[in-house]
Amino acid sequence: MEQLLLSFLEWFKYSAQKPLLFTRPDFWYFFVVIYAVFCAIYKKHFRRNTWLFVVSLFFYFKSSGFFFSLIILSVVINHFIGKGIYKSETKRGKNLYVTLAVLYNLSWLVYFKYTYFFCGLINDWFGLEIAVSDWILEGMNFTFGSQFDTSKIILPVGISFYTFQIISYIVDLYRKEVEPVKNILDFGFYVTFFPQLVAGPIVRAASFIPQMYQPFRLTREEAGQALFYILNGLIKKMIIADYISVNFVDRVYDNPLNYTGLENLMAVYGYSLQIYCDFSGYTDIAIGLAMWMGFRLPLNFHSPYKAPNITDFWRRWHISLSSWLKDYLYIPLGGNRKGKNRTYINLMLTMLLGGLWHGAALRFIVWGALHGIYLAVHKFFLTLFPKQKTTPYKWKWVWIFITFHIVSFTWMSFRGNSMTTVTYMFNQIFNHFEAEHFFTMAKAYNAVWSLILIGFILHWLPTKTKNWYKGRFVLLPIWAKIVATVLIVFILAQFVSADIQPFIYFQF
Repeated sequence: MEQLLLSFLEWFKYSAQKPLLFTRPDFWYFFVVIYAVFCAIYKKHFRRNTWLFVVSLFFYFKSSGFFFSLIILSVVINHFIGKGIYKSETKRGKNLYVTLAVLYNLSWLVYFKYTYFFCGLINDWFGLEIAVSDWILEGMNFTFGSQFDTSKIILPVGISFYTFQIISYIVDLYRKEVEPVKNILDFGFYVTFFPQLVAGPIVRAASFIPQMYQPFRLTREEAGQALFYILNGLIKKMIIADYISVNFVDRVYDNPLNYTGLENLMAVYGYSLQIYCDFSGYTDIAIGLAMWMGFRLPLNFHSPYKAPNITDFWRRWHISLSSWLKDYLYIPLGGNRKGKNRTYINLMLTMLLGGLWHGAALRFIVWGALHGIYLAVHKFFLTLFPKQKTTPYKWKWVWIFITFHIVSFTWMSFRGNSMTTVTYMFNQIFNHFEAEHFFTMAKAYNAVWSLILIGFILHWLPTKTKNWYKGRFVLLPIWAKIVATVLIVFILAQFVSADIQPFIYFQF
């Protein structure tokens, strides 16, 4: 009994090796407990929001340890800055508060994500040897006598997502598009809501905050939809993304010269499917969990590899980020209102910064720059052929094929360990393809290549077909949903790798 109690208490401690992931059984035990309490208090807005704020902080603590104090600090400071914006009676005062908020929030991003990058540049330019360590933790060790490891700067999980979410609240307050939250606990709940906290979707204040004060609403059909989203997300992540990653994609990307061009090309296709299933799988689960608690999160993916052009791809891929970049960066830069040349420059700047948002590395800069070029070229094409804004149906799949390959080959710089890896992969694909061994390789990689093919077939199914089988699941009687859930969980358990894979976007 004593050992059981010790194990229970041990679970409440932070462990970098055992974060609370949607793919771990621990998370679902955690969710059952918090949902049981939620069901007892959901009718009172304050109690419900406060409870979800508290458990969201604990969820973040289990994911990031000490860094949960940073998110608390950001909640406190931004709450009072938001109140200052709302109460300020002058344009100058509002501008001052907004500037302060943006500088404060971006400073944490710059420190955690770009210190190594900027120190490297300074060392190269001026011949210095500045050694990077976690100066914040060094200060804490000096002040409080703590023993934190300061040898490297560790990126807090989800900092990019909740930072952009906070900035949207500040800017929307400034634009008078949203009313301020009623108290600091409600603001904390908005910032930290655990389903989407660490990997999105990025939730806009104007769409989420009003929901915090509305009565709980969940129809039987919506409960079924939520379960479908959760199971669909787990299948995408655990059966497709993790399996092809561990058993094929990672091996090729780590040592591309050890594989033929055909294998490298299949790894390119595999990663395109992996990152989609991994990221959209997370957001599907987040949408389902939130819906069970009466909150509607925005759609974040809409069959992106069905896009017939690059502009449409960005309307379908990571919708919450692309719309955030459009509304808070591209349009403020001038959008397409200041002439054609300025439009192309604004597109390039927006996508370059979008690449940098993912990380301070050349490969992310290249990835963002290439997408900026693609968008500018497509915009230029539409000025030459304005009647081509809608793709004729007979050519649609040709353009989908072209767009898919443009996006897939660009993913190489995103996934590769370095640009050297990308160079090696292109060299293998174009100079050592070895197509004559296709059937031998297909037999050797039977399981993983078949799964990649099935994944793309499911992705390219008509929307009408997807809505049909989702609707059929929603209409199943409760007992049938339970049986289906148990069966799917059993299948998921067979695909769990020895080391559970974190979601890709946790690193951003």
